[in-house]
Amino acid sequence: MKVVTGFEMQELDNFIIHSLGIPAEVLMERAGLGVAENVSKYYPLERYKKVLVVCGPGNNGGDGMVCARYLWDKGYEVKVILLAKEERYKGEALINLKIIKNMDLSLEKAEEISQFKNLLQSYSPDIVIDAIFGTGLKRNVEGFFKDIIEEINESKFKKAVKLVAVDISSGVCANTGQILGTAVKADLTVTFELPKIGHLFYPGKECTGVLEIVPIGFPKKVVEERGPEREYLDLKWAKKVFKPRKGYTHKGTFGHVLVLAGSRGKSGAGVLSALGALRGGAGLVTLASTKKLQKIYCSMVPEILTAGFEENEYGEISYKSLAEVLEIAKGKSVLVIGPGLGLSEEVKKLFFDLISQLDIPLVVDADALTLLSENPEALKAYKAPKVLTPHPGEAVRLLKISKEEVMKNRLECSKKLSEMTNSIVVLKGPHSVVYSSDGRCGISSIDEPGLSQGGQGDVLSGLIGAFIAQKYEPFVATCLAVYLHGEAGKYLSKNKGPFGYTATDVAVTIPTVLRELKNDRP
Repeated sequence: MKVVTGFEMQELDNFIIHSLGIPAEVLMERAGLGVAENVSKYYPLERYKKVLVVCGPGNNGGDGMVCARYLWDKGYEVKVILLAKEERYKGEALINLKIIKNMDLSLEKAEEISQFKNLLQSYSPDIVIDAIFGTGLKRNVEGFFKDIIEEINESKFKKAVKLVAVDISSGVCANTGQILGTAVKADLTVTFELPKIGHLFYPGKECTGVLEIVPIGFPKKVVEERGPEREYLDLKWAKKVFKPRKGYTHKGTFGHVLVLAGSRGKSGAGVLSALGALRGGAGLVTLASTKKLQKIYCSMVPEILTAGFEENEYGEISYKSLAEVLEIAKGKSVLVIGPGLGLSEEVKKLFFDLISQLDIPLVVDADALTLLSENPEALKAYKAPKVLTPHPGEAVRLLKISKEEVMKNRLECSKKLSEMTNSIVVLKGPHSVVYSSDGRCGISSIDEPGLSQGGQGDVLSGLIGAFIAQKYEPFVATCLAVYLHGEAGKYLSKNKGPFGYTATDVAVTIPTVLRELKNDRP
């Protein structure tokens, strides 16, 4: 499934209507029906009787009117409120306004906030349907419409009214998830054909509630061919790309991951990364660090190979070990570098000299990202595939912008960093973004607060390395690892507790999640 911006959805709409010839009225009819069906599913007539449909002057208002008809036909008591003069309703919205009037549904107009308040108070609905603005909203909501939205929100908190958004909560930017002045705080959003960026990224997600996606007649082939190269990373997608193991195999079949990580006080990071690589199915994993840590690592995870180098005064790998690191990297499938590596000038020099001489796929994480932030463009010349896995704070350092700028447009920041370094970038967080410099993008379907804990990123970097080692195309490998990591957290939240599970727990759960991918495959 694709994830789209408001503009991309509008382009698809236009192609469907004007090039294929599917009438806009048909699409609106199906959209309104889809909203009505979900309203009755979540809020059955036995408990919720009175519905207020608040319609703006555009197509979103037309969708709301169709929904009103179907709910009325199901037995709900329905009142429609127009927020503009009737002459402002055009095209399909006007057609449906005429039908509403012909059916003699209760129809009111509110051109001042006092009128709306009085109607809301006197009618006292159980459900308010927000059909004010759609995905095309680009500027801040002000004046009359701002007052309307705030009054709708107040009804939710004062009188426990259920709020349903048509397509997207009015006031949420479909392209970024930012709030344009104010926004309806929906309990349920029913969107059409494809999820929008604004449904998934905060703070817009907080205004989305439960998200339902209903088909309205877009041919799947057209969406695949004309939609953006931006995939929703869910179970259906993961099953499509996952390659079950068959036939004669051995440990060499599934690659050898080298993890260069760990220093005094940050020894656990390397172990977690190696554990992620093992649980992700890499045939062999070598954890390379200082000689002192090597002795510890040997006893912690017996399944890993280890290597030890001379350490500097800070307990980090010494620059004197450069030649040995280059030697051990020979023949390896991928290098995961950075978890707990250290941040001294000596380690920085080691890192930059390594990336100037290595030629195997790289996964750059944690301390290595901080080191790279001094000169991110240096990675652009690296010939082999490379993956960067920053959290927002690391993205701030790499892009030299504020955290506010990163969080306002995570998609654009991922793209910029990807292009700057010619890398695959994973901008971690709720609904993590994976962006490739060739324009492909993946957005995780998972938002799991329990994963907000130290060590989780280390497991993810090892997991990415594991799928690259198993010869998955690097972008697909990265997306699959992001999905599996999130799904493991989701599984633990459901079966162990909403939070408090550790990065080790997540790594250990990966095979359980993999089993779900293998199911239903021939």
